[in-house]
Amino acid sequence: MALNFDPEKVWYSNSVLSVMLLPLSWLFRVIVVLRRAYYRLGRRMRSTSSAFVIVVGNITVGGTGKTPFLIWLAGQCCRRGLKTGIITRGYKGTHTTPVTEVGADSRVEDVGDEALLLARKTACPVVVGADRGQALALLEQSIRPDVVLSDDGLQHYAMGRDFEIAVIDGEREFGNGRCLPARPLREPPSRLQSCDLVVRNGHGDPHSLYFEVEPEELLALNLREGRKPLQEFSGRTVHAVAGVGNPRRFFRMLKRAGVDIIEHAFPDHHAYVKADLDFGDGAPILMTEKDAVKCETFLDSDIWYLPIIVQVNAALEQRISTLIEGIPIAKTTA
Repeated sequence: MALNFDPEKVWYSNSVLSVMLLPLSWLFRVIVVLRRAYYRLGRRMRSTSSAFVIVVGNITVGGTGKTPFLIWLAGQCCRRGLKTGIITRGYKGTHTTPVTEVGADSRVEDVGDEALLLARKTACPVVVGADRGQALALLEQSIRPDVVLSDDGLQHYAMGRDFEIAVIDGEREFGNGRCLPARPLREPPSRLQSCDLVVRNGHGDPHSLYFEVEPEELLALNLREGRKPLQEFSGRTVHAVAGVGNPRRFFRMLKRAGVDIIEHAFPDHHAYVKADLDFGDGAPILMTEKDAVKCETFLDSDIWYLPIIVQVNAALEQRISTLIEGIPIAKTTA
């Protein structure tokens, strides 16, 4: 059953628990600042790879829209003829080797939901591993990529990089600016000043860099290969299931499409069992695409998911185009 997990109640409000955690938050902040200083002063952070390494990450825990943006970015690189590879942590995957190549037919239990989604949505080679340096080395051996996108590697300072992109949640932003565990910050907001690009998920000033996540053609896809317009769910009660960092964003998307939903929020990366989706009333279920990759074995004809796409504003599209076109020739031919 759903845990109705809502991180905003803990991390985005002045709850008693968050106040009690402040001493740990201060300690965590000191540690991350010192750790970054160690890598900046004592070790090289610039990539020595033959590929151009772009890190896409965030300074908060989950829910910024980083994965959809990285999928869009991979598409932009491929369309410009760059041989593109992706490395990621493979969170909650049970792979037993230090690094593992991911294919469209990989088991989600082995490689994790985000890695499998990246492999299917981009058709790019994807490698998972806790040590991103080893993952990068495997990609270089297997495909000699022109560009490597590191998913959620902003804090992985042991891996060199050529360019950093930070994605921030335009709705929730940083709360009161405190670090874990009192607030969702992995690093203080000042960390953004050293990023090459800061991108906002959510509508902003036309001259700012932002993108929005939208349903793809307002079509819902069934776990058994069927599809129908999202509007056919209008006027019906639907169970909305989201095990992502910011489930409220998905719920609002469905409401804007006119769907009457019962909300079921699960923790990010939740490992579903069929009983989780047994709501006892026979109503259809709509879930995120990330959740769907973990529910394919259920084979229920009335479980649907909503594919999404990223729409970027003109300023961001131009900035990314300039970045890709400016990748050094030495990097692509080494």
